[in-house]
Amino acid sequence: MNDVRPDISELIGICRGHKVYIQTHNIPDPDAIGSAFGLQQLLRECGLDSTICYDGDIDKLSSSKMLDMFGIEMFPDQDLAGDMKAEDYIICVDSQKSAGNITDLAGDEIAAIDHHPTTGKNADVPYLYKDVRIVGACCTIITEYYQDLGLTPSGDVATALLYGIKMDTLQFSRGVTDEDIAAFAYLNALADEQQIASLEMNNIEFPDLKSYGAAINNIQVFDYLGVSYIPFACPDTMVSIVADFILSLIEVEVAVIYCERPDGLKFSVRSERNDVNAGELIAKALEGLGGGGGHATMAGGRIPAANLGKLGDFRHNAIAERFIKALGMQF
Repeated sequence: MNDVRPDISELIGICRGHKVYIQTHNIPDPDAIGSAFGLQQLLRECGLDSTICYDGDIDKLSSSKMLDMFGIEMFPDQDLAGDMKAEDYIICVDSQKSAGNITDLAGDEIAAIDHHPTTGKNADVPYLYKDVRIVGACCTIITEYYQDLGLTPSGDVATALLYGIKMDTLQFSRGVTDEDIAAFAYLNALADEQQIASLEMNNIEFPDLKSYGAAINNIQVFDYLGVSYIPFACPDTMVSIVADFILSLIEVEVAVIYCERPDGLKFSVRSERNDVNAGELIAKALEGLGGGGGHATMAGGRIPAANLGKLGDFRHNAIAERFIKALGMQF
């Protein structure tokens, strides 16, 4: 095991007698949704009710299919106005307070369960319970909780957790650890094969083909770096899918994709080089303009619309130059 494994019984004890919310990162993906759902059902088996919440939109594609298939209830932050109090407990799942991809809600963030590295921004948050381990998916950590407590997840929970692991590890080809493999072996016997197949099929809608076309038309390759953009709004999930697609090019070992939205630019970064950490790269490249972070192999970030003027008249060249310089290349 690559990190200390906390006792989930401690968190259960901490939460007793309190109103509990499980908050995912903004615009939750399948790993965040599966983790929150799995934790909610585990707490329920231990006699604790909880509410799953988030900020941003639920993307189309895989995320919305999960909610429909498993009947998962997730409440956007605006629906909680007046309900969540300062004394209510929040468990951050697949993120950490002040990470840049999670909104600060009214409640008290007393716990973090995450597989992203803690950074300087959130290193000093005084959690009552913290379980941050670098594994391929947060769903892996939740799976281990079931095993630690001797509980068997339902078929729906097992399927959601397994799907979250598969999606965040790109079908076990990215950032996989021994813990992820062990979780897969455990969940595979409990999950519904037909539901997994349904989730994995037909995840791209016809309009999404334009995203591929735009990225192909606009790509520039600088040594091992591929940079491209989509000049219209598309879901976060689609930006990530296109980044993986660009990374599949033989010439590209680091892929940077961004799309234009009314509120700014959304970035997705992928790296298959041992000497390039995607999370560190995007944080460095967007410094002073926006923010971002993530894993060694994949990361995301944003530049708000208010800062786009700082890029000048030749926005795309300026963005490419920032990533090139962040990698130590010559522009």
